[in-house]
Amino acid sequence: MRNHFFTIITATLMFVQSAVAQIRTGADQTHQYLDYLEGKRIGMVVNPTSIIGDKSSVDSLVALGVNVIKVFGPEHGFRGDVGAGVTVGDAIDPATGVKIVSLYGKTNKPTKAMLEDVDLMVFDIQDIGVRYYTYLGTLHRVMEACAENGKELLILDRPNPNGYFIDGPILDMNYKSGIGMHPVPVTHGMTVGEYAKMINGEGWLSGGVQCKIKVIPVANYTHDMEYIPPVNMSPNINTYQSVLLYPSTCLFEGTVLSEGRGTLFPFTVIGAPALKGIYEFSFTPRSIKEMSATPIYLNHECFGIDLRNVDLKELRAQKKINLSWLIDMYNRYPNQAIFFDSRQSKEIVVFNKLAGGDTLQKQIESGLSEEQIRKSWEPGLKAYKATREKYLIYN
Repeated sequence: MRNHFFTIITATLMFVQSAVAQIRTGADQTHQYLDYLEGKRIGMVVNPTSIIGDKSSVDSLVALGVNVIKVFGPEHGFRGDVGAGVTVGDAIDPATGVKIVSLYGKTNKPTKAMLEDVDLMVFDIQDIGVRYYTYLGTLHRVMEACAENGKELLILDRPNPNGYFIDGPILDMNYKSGIGMHPVPVTHGMTVGEYAKMINGEGWLSGGVQCKIKVIPVANYTHDMEYIPPVNMSPNINTYQSVLLYPSTCLFEGTVLSEGRGTLFPFTVIGAPALKGIYEFSFTPRSIKEMSATPIYLNHECFGIDLRNVDLKELRAQKKINLSWLIDMYNRYPNQAIFFDSRQSKEIVVFNKLAGGDTLQKQIESGLSEEQIRKSWEPGLKAYKATREKYLIYN
C-alpha cells in the first residue's frame, strides 16, 4: 500500500512538473499584465494567431473587462478572412463592436489621429521568424508610430517556430522593402519581443526615435525548443510542414515557378508547366477564396517537386535554409534566362528583395555550389549573431 501511495505521489509530481514546463505565451499569462491594462484605452495589433487559450485575445480581453477601443489589422485582416496581398478595409468587428483600423490598405502605419484616443498599444502576433514575413514590417511601423506619438507598446511575446537556427544572406539595405526592412539574415532567430528590442537598440526607427516597450515574455521557452503554432500562421501557411519549409520555399516567389499558391498545400510544392517531362509530380493551381484568387499558372498543370513528405526532424536537425531545391530547379529549367524574371517590380527583381540583394541570383547563375554560397554568408552571420546576443530574452 505504501509503495502504491508513493507511486501515485511520484506520478502526480511528474505531471505537475510537466505542466509547469509547458511553454506559455505572453498572451496566455494574463496575470502578468491585466493590472497594467486596467483603466487604459487599449489599441491592439492582432490577427488570427493572437489567441489566449483557444479564443481570440481581443475577444478574451474584452470579456475580462479590458477597454479595447480599437483593433489594428495587418495583412489578411484581423479575423484572417482576406487573401494574401488583398487590400484590407476599416470596419466594425461584429463579435465585439470594436472598431477595426486597417494597416494593409490606404495606410500601413498608425497615424496621429488613429492613436489620439489610445492610451496603450498592444502587439500580439505570431511571427514565423523569417525576414520576408510581412509582420516584422508591421511591428516596425507600429513602434515608429508609438514613438512619434508618445505611446507605449506592450508586446505579448510568442515563440519563434523557426527560432532554432540563423541562416541566409544579410539584407543589403539598398534592397530594403516591405519584405525586408532591416539588415538581418533570412532566419533571424528571435521572438517579436527580442526583435523589438533590436529595432530600438540599433536605431532602426526613423530619425533614431525610441519606442517605449514592455515585453511579457514567453514562459518555459528556449530558442531550440520545437514549437508548433496552435493555429494557422496565415491562409497560405496552414500546416507545420509549411511553417518549417517557408524559409526555403518562399524564395521561389521571386522566380518563374509556382510555390503552390492556388492549392490547399502552398509552400510545400514547387513547379511550373515548362518542367513537364523533367519532373513527374504535378499540381494545378486553382482560384481559392481567402487563399489565392489569381495564383500564377491558374488552371495550368505544373510539374516539379513535392516536399510534403520531408522529414521534419531531419529538416530541423540541418539548421539551415535548403538551397539545393532552388539550384536544382534553376539548372533543370528549360529557359534559365527568364527563371528569375517572374513578378518583377520596375526597380528591383522580386527574388532579390527576398534574397536581400542580387548576390544570390548571380551566384546561382554562375554555377556556384551550395557550399560555396553558404561560405559567403559566414562573415555577415557572425557579425549578426554578435549583435543579436545583446537583445536576447531567452537562451
